[in-house]
Amino acid sequence: MSINFEEVRLRLPHIELAAHLYGPEDGRPVIALHGWLDNAASFARLAPKLSGLRIVALDFAGHGHSDHRPAGGSYAIWDYVHDVLQVAEQFGWQRFSLLGHSMGAIVSVLLAGAMPERVERLALIDGLMPYTGEADTAPGKLGEALRAQLTLAGKRKPVYAEFERAVKARMQGVGAVTYEAAELLAQRGLMPVPGGYTWRTDSRLTLPSPLRLTQAHAMAFVQALRCPSKLVLAEQGMLQAQPQLSELLSGLPLEVVRLAGGHHLHLDDEFGAQLVADCFKAFLQAS
Repeated sequence: MSINFEEVRLRLPHIELAAHLYGPEDGRPVIALHGWLDNAASFARLAPKLSGLRIVALDFAGHGHSDHRPAGGSYAIWDYVHDVLQVAEQFGWQRFSLLGHSMGAIVSVLLAGAMPERVERLALIDGLMPYTGEADTAPGKLGEALRAQLTLAGKRKPVYAEFERAVKARMQGVGAVTYEAAELLAQRGLMPVPGGYTWRTDSRLTLPSPLRLTQAHAMAFVQALRCPSKLVLAEQGMLQAQPQLSELLSGLPLEVVRLAGGHHLHLDDEFGAQLVADCFKAFLQAS
C-alpha cells in the first residue's frame, strides 16, 4: 500500500523519538499513540483517512525507530505520559487531541485526566485503563519484577531467518493481527542481524510491571476526564474479555461505539480502518 507521510525524529530533553507526520501543517493537532510492542505503523491505514488533521504518530520509547531508555531505566506507563507531553511542547501545541490504541489509549487517558487543560479531545481504540493491582498483591508483583530483571541479561531476542517468518510470528502475538497488518508493523519493527531479522523493541518492554495502579487509581483518571471522549470497542477485541465491562463503562464520561473486528481493527484491513475513521473524523475535527 502507498502511504504519504513524513518521517521525523524529535529530540526531546531526555530522549529522541521517531514519528510519522500526516496531514497539513495547519490541520488540527493530534498525537497518535500505538499499543504495546507495536509502532507508528499502527496508524498506516487509519491516519490517511482522517483528512484535515495534523497527526503525529509516535514510536513510543523502546519501540520502532525511537531510542531505548538509558541503561537502568524502565518503562513505567507514566513515563510515556511525560514523553507525549514533551512532544506537544516541541510542536508548540498548548491544546491538542489524542488518538490512542490499546496501551496508547491508556496513556492518553492518564494524560487527559492529569492535565485536562492541555487535551482537547480523546479518541480511544480498544483501550481505556491499565491492568490494575491492589495493595495486597504489591509485594508479590515487585518480587516477580525483580526476579525477571535479574534473568533478563541471559535472554536473547528471537532471530528469524526470513522476513516472512517474523511476520507470521507477529500475527500470533499480543492482539493477533492479519498478515497485512503484521507486515506493516514488521516493516518498521524489524532490523537485520546476523542470521536474519529480529525486533528493534527494547527487551525490557517484556518485563512485568513492578507496581500497578489500583482500580480506584485507574478509575479516578477516567472520571477526571473533562474533554469530549469517544471509545471504539472492538467486538472481538481485548476489552471485551474484561469481566463486568458493561458495569465498568456505565456512568463514565465517554461515548462508546461498538464495531465488528479484532483488537487491531483499525489496522487489520481497509474496511475496519474506514469504520474507525468514520467514527473519529468529524469528532476530531470539531471545535
